[in-house]
Amino acid sequence: MPSQKPAKTEVKPARRGGGPKRVGLTLPPAAVQAYRKHGFAESRLLTDWQVVVGERLADVCLPEKLSRDGVLTIRVSPAFGLELQHLEPKILERIATFFGHRAVSRLKLRQGEVQRPERRKARESRTLTPGEDAELENQLSKVDDDGMRDALERLGRAVLGAKPAPSS
Repeated sequence: MPSQKPAKTEVKPARRGGGPKRVGLTLPPAAVQAYRKHGFAESRLLTDWQVVVGERLADVCLPEKLSRDGVLTIRVSPAFGLELQHLEPKILERIATFFGHRAVSRLKLRQGEVQRPERRKARESRTLTPGEDAELENQLSKVDDDGMRDALERLGRAVLGAKPAPSS
C-alpha cells in the first residue's frame, strides 16, 4: 500500500498595510520618541498647548520639558514672567482638567524668546443660494424664541456657507 503524502498547503505572504496613508496618522507615533526625549510621555501637552492654556497664554509661553517628578519647564517671554508666576495655580488646574489627573505638580519658568503659534484664518463663507435661504427660513419658522432663532440662523448660514454650492 503506497503511503499518502500530506497535501501541500499554500502559504500566502502576509499582507502589508498597503495603500497610501495620511502623514497626520503616521507622524504622532514617529514623534513619540522625540517627545519622550524631552520628558513628554504624553505629547498632547505640546500639541494642544493652545487648547490647554488658552490663546492669550500660548502667545507668551511654551512648554519645554516635563520631568519625572512632575515639574513642567516653560519658556516664557521676559515681559510676562512675573504675571505667569502669579497664574501658576490656574495653569496647573487647567493642565489637570485637560488630562483628568495631576500630570504636573509645579512650573519652572525659563525666560526666553517665544515663537508665537500660527493662527488659523477663518474661512470666508459663501452666500447661500435662494433655495438654501428659503429652506433655512422654513426650518427656523418653527422656532418661537427670537434669540434662539437668531443663533440658529447664524449657525445654519455658517454651516451651509462652508459647504460647496449645490450644482443646479
